[in-house]
Amino acid sequence: MNLTIGSKYQEFREKIQEFIRENLTDDIREAGRLATSVFAEPKRAMAWQKILHKQGWVAPHWPKQFGGTGWDVVERSIFAQECLKANAPPLIPMSLLMCGPCIIGYGTEEQKAEYLPKILSGEDFWCQGYSEPGAGSDLASLQTFAESDGDDYIVNGTKIWTTYAQYANKMFCLVRTSREGKPQAGITFLLLDMNTPGITVEPIIGLDQVHEQNTVFFDNVRVPKVNRIGKENDGWSVAKYLLMFERGGQEYAPALHFQLAGVRNIAEQVYVAGSSIWQDPFFKRKYCELEIEISALEFTENRIKSALTNGQNPGPEASMTKIRGTEITQAITELALEAAGEFALPLQVDVIEPGSKDVSVVPEFAQTVMPKYLNARATSIYGGSNEVQRGIIAKMVLGL
Repeated sequence: MNLTIGSKYQEFREKIQEFIRENLTDDIREAGRLATSVFAEPKRAMAWQKILHKQGWVAPHWPKQFGGTGWDVVERSIFAQECLKANAPPLIPMSLLMCGPCIIGYGTEEQKAEYLPKILSGEDFWCQGYSEPGAGSDLASLQTFAESDGDDYIVNGTKIWTTYAQYANKMFCLVRTSREGKPQAGITFLLLDMNTPGITVEPIIGLDQVHEQNTVFFDNVRVPKVNRIGKENDGWSVAKYLLMFERGGQEYAPALHFQLAGVRNIAEQVYVAGSSIWQDPFFKRKYCELEIEISALEFTENRIKSALTNGQNPGPEASMTKIRGTEITQAITELALEAAGEFALPLQVDVIEPGSKDVSVVPEFAQTVMPKYLNARATSIYGGSNEVQRGIIAKMVLGL
C-alpha cells in the first residue's frame, strides 16, 4: 500500500481546512468538543449537516449519483481528520450511515427519489427500530408483528434502545410478517413516520445520566406497504446489508487517533509528586500500545474503504473492525480516567450541555472524561455485541 501523500492531497487538505475555518461556528464547534458519544447534541449536529449539505459534502461515502462527493479513499480520510481536528460534531449516523446506504442498495427508484434528498438535507431525521426487549444481539428472534391489511400493515410490538427517537420524524424498522419457518425468513423491513397514531416514545436514561436511548411502543400502527424496502419476509437480507454499514462501514481509526491524542493532552496537565502523568513510563507504554493498535485497525479500514470505492460491501471484515474499534474506544476512555485521576470523579451533566452557564468544578480538559467512559461501556454491545461479531467471523471467514 502506497501511503505517500502527494501535492494533490495537500491542496485538498488546505481546501477542507479553509472551508471549516469559514463555516464551523463557535456554538457548533463547542457541541463537537462536548460530545461524549458517537451522537452529538442534535440541534448543532443538524446545523452542521445543513452547512455541509449546502457545500455538497454531507455524504462523502455515498455514490456520486445519489449525492456523494466522488472523493477517493484518501480524500475521505483527510476530510474526516480535519473535521475531528476542528471539533466538528459527528453527524447523526442513523440517517447518513445506515438508512441512506440501505435505500440506495435495496430501495425502489421511487423510494430513492422520495427519501435520499431529505436524508442529505436533514429534513428527515431517522431512528433505528431493530432491538426489542427479548431480541437484542439475537435480532432474528424479534416479535414486533405487522399484520397485512389491504394496502397497509398494522404493527404491534415494542422496540428498545432506540437512539434519539425523541427527535426523529422517521424510523426504519424490522417487523415480523410470518411465524412460519426459520425466524429470519419471516422478517420485513419497513420505513415509517414517527408521527403515525399509535406510536409512543418513552425515555431511557443511561449511566451517564443522558437521555440518548428510548423504548418505542406500537399500538395498531398503520404503515403503507409502499414503505416496505425489499420483498415481504425478505427483510433479513436488507437488515444484514444495513448492519454491515452500522458495524464496519464506518471508520474508527481517525476518531481513535484524535481521542488518544486527547489523553496525552490530559496526561501532560495532571501532576503527581511534581511530575506529569505523561512522564510515567508505565503510562506511556500503555499509550504507545494503543497507538499501535489504532494503526493496525487503520490499515484494515483502508482495505474496506477500497472495497467500498469499487462497489463492494464491507463484508465480514465489518465485524472485525467493529470488535477492535469498540475495544480500543473503551481502552482509551479507561486510560483517560487514569490520566485525569481525581479530576474525573465529578459527573456534571449540565456543564457539558452546549451553551451551559453552569460552573465546572474541574478543569476543562477533564469535563467529559467520566461521561465518555460511562457511555463507552455500551460500544461493545450495541450494533450487535462483540461476542456475536466473533460468531459471524467464525462462520463466514473460518467456516466453523
